[in-house]
Amino acid sequence: MGSFSIWHWLIVLAVVLLLFGRGKIPELMGDVAKGIKSFKKGMSDEESEAKTAERRSLDAHDGDVVSRDVKTEKTVG
Repeated sequence: MGSFSIWHWLIVLAVVLLLFGRGKIPELMGDVAKGIKSFKKGMSDEESEAKTAERRSLDAHDGDVVSRDVKTEKTVG
């Protein structure tokens, strides 16, 4: 009751082949592969943009600290 026999799998395979045909299945798998590659590329681009934004934020913050120190020295001196 819980598992399928070989005959069930053969019938399912036959129905899938009838619905999609022999040429459609490789085409669908190629589209899936392209989608996965595109997703991975998008994720790596997003990570590189986040790292670049973090570096810019740190650089801007370091520049603010230096300019504050210079302003403090001028008012004191």
